[in-house]
Formats: sequence, C-alpha cells, structure tokens
Amino acid sequence: MITPSVLALLEQDLIAGSLQVRLAKTPEEVRAAQALRYQIFYEEMGATASPEVAASKRDFDSMDDCCEHLLVLDNAREGMNKVIGTYRLIRREAAAKNGGYYSASEFDITPLINYPGEILELGRSCIHKNYRTGTVMSILWKGLAAYMFRHDIKLMFGCASMHGTDPQEHAVPLSYLYHYHLAPEELRARALPDVYVDMNILPKNAFDPDHAFDDLSFNNIKLDPKAGQNSLPPLIKGYLRVGCVIGDGAYIDHQFNTTDVCIIFRTELITDRYLRHYERMEEKLTNAQKDRGAEQVIESGPFNESVLRSADMTHNTNPSIN
Repeated sequence: MITPSVLALLEQDLIAGSLQVRLAKTPEEVRAAQALRYQIFYEEMGATASPEVAASKRDFDSMDDCCEHLLVLDNAREGMNKVIGTYRLIRREAAAKNGGYYSASEFDITPLINYPGEILELGRSCIHKNYRTGTVMSILWKGLAAYMFRHDIKLMFGCASMHGTDPQEHAVPLSYLYHYHLAPEELRARALPDVYVDMNILPKNAFDPDHAFDDLSFNNIKLDPKAGQNSLPPLIKGYLRVGCVIGDGAYIDHQFNTTDVCIIFRTELITDRYLRHYERMEEKLTNAQKDRGAEQVIESGPFNESVLRSADMTHNTNPSIN
C-alpha cells in the first residue's frame, strides 16, 4: 500500500522545468486538449472529420463529457497553447455514465471488464510534434503512475495505433506482436468478429534467423525479433517495455486512418518498481531529517501534506464540451 509521503514524492516529480503534468481543471483546458488532438489526428495523420469536428477544429465525442483528461503543460507557452500532451482516462464509473468503453466499439473486452478491482482505459494519447522527447514521455508516464496509485488501478488497457489502414504494410509489427506479446487467454481481448483482422501474417519462424528460410511464402524475408520490435511506433514500444501484452486481432479504423491493436497492462508489473524507487527516496529523506532536525526537513516540502493537495490527481471537473 502506498503511503501519503511516498505519493507526495511521486507527485513532486510531476513538474520538470517548465513542464507540468496534471488533470484538466476547466472546460477551457479540455477544449485545448481536444484542439491538440484535432491537430495531430486530423491535420497531421489524416483522420476524417465529421462536419461538427471540422467546424470546431476539436476532436471530441460523448466520452469527453464523462472522462478525465491528463495534460502535459508547458508553462513557458501562453494560454491554451500550454497543452502539449494529453491522455484520456476512463474508469469504471465514467464508462458506466457513457454506456461503455471506447475500446468496446473495436474489441470484445469482456475479460478486461471482468478483471477484479478498478480498471482504467487509456485513449486519445498524443503529444505535440515539437515535444516528442523522452522528457515529455517520462513526465506523462509519471502523471499516469500517480493517477494509478491514487485510484488503486489494477488493470489498464486501450487501443494503440499504427498509421495507415493496410494490414500488409504492418505485416512485420502485427506478426511480431502476435508471436511475442499475445495476452494470456484470461486477459485476451479480441477484435470483434465482423471487423477482425488476423495479426498472424508472417509465421513465427520469420523472426528466427536459424529457420527464416523454412517457409518461402513470405518471400524469403529474414528477420530477428528486434526487427519486429523496431518496426513499432514509439508509444507501443514504450508499452511493451513496461510489460504490456496485446489482444488477438487488429481493427482497421478508417475514420482515424489507423490500424489498431488492444494493449493490456496489469499494473502489478510496475507498481513494485515505482514503490521501491520512491521508498528509497523516502528513506534517504528520513535519514536527512534525523541529521538536520525535523523542522528543517518538513519546511523543505517532501513530506508536507500540501504537496498532496496542490498536486491533487483526483480533481474532476466533469466538463461539458458543448
């Protein structure tokens, strides 16, 4: 169980220079996140906008009314231009208000809904093209970790995308994910039957240099597992590094011009790592407290409860997009 002091240390890491990660507090900030999504998904990646979305230049749907919006802000920028990254976060309560999860329109997520404890759907993740760096990804993931701890999230999932709608163009990454990162049966979401796209395009021995030429149906392609991994978008690589697994079958999203897979992540794989890191920090600060005196250390902030209040990750404005 995470202690308030460890959570305070984690939330102190939610600021890095001019960058800050937190939940949206106002309808204006939500609209700024939607504008960023429109810029990336529609203008940059070629999604097809409805007349309402095109007129507003904001990516929005009914889920935005119910969910929470995690933002990365660059406080060196002016006004709503400060929003340079976002995630849409949907817990059980929000999904109930909306009538279901977004992923359920593409995948049968029954095994995930039946998972015990709180679950969290991740969606609409994007970062401004000038900020796609390790620093921004790191602070975004720290914000997600703080949210995960505060709400005791047991399972996270969502749709992860590859640009383009031709599965053959994604034969290498889809096959790699299928052969090396397929979810265990008890967690295996599956693309809905009428839209199911088989990910098993190349045989597994295509990724084994010792057996690459045993099957000539894939034109003598010779790959090792790294070739499959290196063909993945950076966000999916990041998911795999922290232990995510993939559902069975892909979905072709013609509106967003993407090929989607379902990512699934049991948070127990990362919570221990985070806890050990911040518990070591807490121990060091406790030792410093003994050396310098309690009053000095408390005033310096690490254990001050105001840190929890000022970086409160539970704030939910439930803003309207109308």
